[in-house]
Amino acid sequence: MHSAHLIVPLTSSKVLSLVNTQIYLVFISLNRTFVAGMLRLDQDIKYLQGVGPQRADLLGRELSIKTVGDLLTYYPYKYIDRTRFYRICDINGTMPYVQIVGEILGFDDMGEGRKKRLVAHFSDGTGVIDLVWFQGIKYIAKQYDLHRPYVVFGRPQPFKGRLNIAHPEIEVPSTPPEWGRTPVTEGIQQALFDEGTALNPPPFGGDGGGYAFRPHYHTTEKMKKRGLNSSVVAKLTAKMLEMLDETLPETLPAFLVSRYHFISRDEALREIHFPTTADNLRKAQARLKFEELFYVQLNILRYAKDRARKYRGLLCPHVGKTFNDFYYHHLPFTLTEAQKRVIREIRADMGSGRQMNRLLQGDVGSGKTLVALMCALIAIDNGYQACIMAPTEILAEQHVETLRHLLGDMPVRVELLTGAVKGKRRREVLDGFVTGTVHIAVGTHALIENNVQFAHLGLAIIDEQHRFGVAQRARLWTKSLNPPHVLVMTATPIPRTLAMTLYGDLDVSVIDQLPPGRKPIQTLHQFDSHRQTLYTGMRRQLELGRQIYIVYPLIKESEKMDLKNLEDGFEQIRKAFPDKQVSKVHGKMKSAEKDAEMQRFASGATQILVATTVIEVGVNVPNASVMVIENAERFGLSQLHQLRGRVGRGADQSYCILVTKQQLSDDTRRRIQIMVDSTDGFEIAEQDLRLRGPGDLEGTQQSGMAFDLKIANLAKDGIILQMARDAAQQVVEADPEENNPANALLWQRLRELRKTNINWGSIS
Repeated sequence: MHSAHLIVPLTSSKVLSLVNTQIYLVFISLNRTFVAGMLRLDQDIKYLQGVGPQRADLLGRELSIKTVGDLLTYYPYKYIDRTRFYRICDINGTMPYVQIVGEILGFDDMGEGRKKRLVAHFSDGTGVIDLVWFQGIKYIAKQYDLHRPYVVFGRPQPFKGRLNIAHPEIEVPSTPPEWGRTPVTEGIQQALFDEGTALNPPPFGGDGGGYAFRPHYHTTEKMKKRGLNSSVVAKLTAKMLEMLDETLPETLPAFLVSRYHFISRDEALREIHFPTTADNLRKAQARLKFEELFYVQLNILRYAKDRARKYRGLLCPHVGKTFNDFYYHHLPFTLTEAQKRVIREIRADMGSGRQMNRLLQGDVGSGKTLVALMCALIAIDNGYQACIMAPTEILAEQHVETLRHLLGDMPVRVELLTGAVKGKRRREVLDGFVTGTVHIAVGTHALIENNVQFAHLGLAIIDEQHRFGVAQRARLWTKSLNPPHVLVMTATPIPRTLAMTLYGDLDVSVIDQLPPGRKPIQTLHQFDSHRQTLYTGMRRQLELGRQIYIVYPLIKESEKMDLKNLEDGFEQIRKAFPDKQVSKVHGKMKSAEKDAEMQRFASGATQILVATTVIEVGVNVPNASVMVIENAERFGLSQLHQLRGRVGRGADQSYCILVTKQQLSDDTRRRIQIMVDSTDGFEIAEQDLRLRGPGDLEGTQQSGMAFDLKIANLAKDGIILQMARDAAQQVVEADPEENNPANALLWQRLRELRKTNINWGSIS
């Protein structure tokens, strides 16, 4: 009877409501299961708890983080040890970061307008330090209470006799002491922040709060303005790792993990974001750096091996009449041992029956052009043509003039093809290419235009190769039925680790000797306040009949930069040397006008050339004995070395004067001193790599390689790189057909990586 009261008639709307409720409950259940551990690495990042569509869009645009896997491999760039606490009385303005525990004694509003700031006076009982905010001022005072314990973290800096921390990180201790309403007591000092005391776990919560080393991630200004700072990225990463509760799949075969005693990929990825100990962090970094470099090297070596199998080289076995006539009757001076060694290496390649792909490195003035000519003569003796592609018309014209001068009356036809060669003359040159009557073609990008064809192109030489993109270099292959031998040359010495990665598929030859009779260039550092002394030295060289380059970093005055500019410098030099002819050259000039001024300097019609870095790769003027570089602190080491190489090409003593302002940073002083102390381009390149990293080195930007490495650093990880290359070499040689079951995992992983946004084509 009583149970009848529990029976409630169901209307259609109530049935629908009940069904919707059941669906909702099922959805909640499924969602909880998803949150607990159903996150996939290929899943859109917006489905990670705490992200959503707007943050996902921001992460994608700013950091290319589009999936959960992208976030997993977005590594911290540094870690801050949050186990160490300091007393305020022990802090000074030279410390990078400090962590203190104390209380806010009071707030002060200071300054007006744009200089307005909020200052909190923070004490731990041993002293007082100011916490300063320039933004979000009206919210800060409401956010923090007086006389309440806080952990403060930041960079201390001196200001008007006091220490302050601008925009500090502030957290509430997870186990606060009994504070009362008075300043910190001596007992609390002993308990909480004895200098160097390690607290386990540290007394703060939040992202990664239980970890000794707090990760810091690079973020952009747009992200910070939208509240997506390093701390938030860390929280999202922590949530992701929590949701990825299954073991992350291995990506290295067991024999490599065992050989090098690596930790698992799962452990490495978890430790790299939130290290539990310093030793575990080192193990994670070693594992992930090796893996990254191993697959780069495996791709390069596999590509080189595959190319060697696919393409038979044009056979050039003979060293005949043309080469011998030049060697015995026209060679202007005895070859250096380095030049002889390089020619032997190239000759062996060309006669081997395999297609040559060789990188020729040689410092400025080391005689690469002569080596290139002699290799071209080997091609000619075997019935083939050669071409030399240069990045500028001036350099192409210089090559033609040099080659014709070296060849003298030999029956070798050298022709120039640039954008400036037009009309009837252009048709004659193109016809000579097609008929084979032109033996050596020299030109710019014009050589790779569709209407340019050769009868029998056997050797393609690319000068200053870093100025050409990979696609441009590859188009030379289409100029012959069979791919020609390829020799790429650079006067920018490339550190060994970069060469192994950027040009890892090429054989490398190095000319590491200068021709006899060259005197080392003397490099001097001078402050711009001593300009009269500089002018006196310049005048002395001009009176000896020498010529001078003066290089400026800017064309016109910049409001943002306090730098010397070319236009003002040009007028100053004309006033200082009224009896001398002065020319100027910069990138904004029309090509014909620029070439005319360069030729005036080359012919000796002008004594001083005022220029920007357009002359870095320019005409060869043996009579130029002085290179003055204004604001030398604004240039990288490799660029300074290239500019210095414009002089010292004759038998006279040459000088490079690095002019800087008086106030220089320690890094800048170190760079200038390296230039003063050394003329060895390879040593300078290694130093440059260590100081600036691969991303800033000239010629590496176009490759894409420097930016595809997420954790490895070519400047610091040379030993790991060599290990990775050796391991990759062994795999490629032992498994050329890629069918060994023991290597199945790594070949599959390489295929997956090639589908990502890594610029593999530019690496190869």
